[in-house]
Amino acid sequence: MILYQYSDQYYYFNVYTGRSQWERPTRAADPAQAELTAVQCAHLLVKHAGSRRPSSWRTDVITRTKEQARKILMGYKKQIEDASDKKAKFKELAKEFSDCSSAKRGGDLGMFKRRQMQKPFEDASFALKVGELSDIVETDSGLHLIYRIA
Repeated sequence: MILYQYSDQYYYFNVYTGRSQWERPTRAADPAQAELTAVQCAHLLVKHAGSRRPSSWRTDVITRTKEQARKILMGYKKQIEDASDKKAKFKELAKEFSDCSSAKRGGDLGMFKRRQMQKPFEDASFALKVGELSDIVETDSGLHLIYRIA
């Protein structure tokens, strides 16, 4: 907490949550309890014929089924989980196989806040710990594996 003065009153700013309050805090701020405001993730997207836009920077028309896309991602997930350097393996696979243009950056989407991504993607991203890999996440865009960077 940081104490600030405004006119003749003091207010308190929690550096972990970004919230201000007039009342004196009852205990010290706990960084572990702070609500995340942004995360950085990379993803590996596999589109299917039922995706919102069944095309990608790699393929003009995507004809695979959702089940085929799921099997492909399950194979990638196993490769990542078996790798000694999971982050490097994720980036390698994303660069080579992701249907998202972020593939050029190893799937890295940069920092994003809540309500900037489709809800299932957001929920999965914010639930991950740094260095953790998601299960398969389904959105209108297709099926994703998500790796939390920060």
